[in-house]
Amino acid sequence: MTDMLDPNQVKTDMEALIFVSNKPLLLEDIKKVFTNLQTSEIRDLIESLKKEHEEHSSGIRIIEIAGGFQMVTAPESAGTIKEFYKIKHTEKLTGPSLEALAIIAYKQPVTRIDIEAVRGVNCDGVVKSLLEKNLIRIVGRKEVIGRPFVYGTTRFFLDYFGLKSLNELPKIEEFAQQDMLMNMKLASGEGEITPLSSEEERTLTLESSAAETASPLPEETKGPAPEGTSQETESSILKETTDGH
Repeated sequence: MTDMLDPNQVKTDMEALIFVSNKPLLLEDIKKVFTNLQTSEIRDLIESLKKEHEEHSSGIRIIEIAGGFQMVTAPESAGTIKEFYKIKHTEKLTGPSLEALAIIAYKQPVTRIDIEAVRGVNCDGVVKSLLEKNLIRIVGRKEVIGRPFVYGTTRFFLDYFGLKSLNELPKIEEFAQQDMLMNMKLASGEGEITPLSSEEERTLTLESSAAETASPLPEETKGPAPEGTSQETESSILKETTDGH
């Protein structure tokens, strides 16, 4: 980049370079991009950026470390960040939850009975937890005896796992549980899926609002999972790509 540039644009570009670098960005590396600038001029611009971040009480700061420059969070935000990661950790999905979520994601719409038939254990707590986390939703009823609810995934499910659409789900063949998913038969039987009525939707909305004000219940049922129940990790069930997400 040898052409004369607007100083403000140069500073903006320099800030972008520091942001995208996964390690401290050395002055020599910056100079390879801005060949028309002296090392002292580059340092002055970075010092100006540092000052701007501090004066505006920005949550991001630029520090000089290991011979280069790197963006870090403001020290004043340390407590908030720790609290945030503590919350993310508590919301990490368990193996049973991910197993049930995988069944729903690949075979939706399915009933709770269908999920239980595959997992071999009661899924009331797991389904309730996934609903509360907004990873699944009730999409209608199945026209069989009892007219059970059928479940599908939500838009938040896609966001949570970094997917653009369900088409981006890993292929079933990639899973150790591929036989479980590929050969799964609906225990609830064949039946037409009908949408919820307006009255049912209103009732569910009211129940959901009431549940948010109540004390949360444990996600899983009492005691350890029965022998033979899979306890796969998040990455092996749905290949979660987030860090504690």
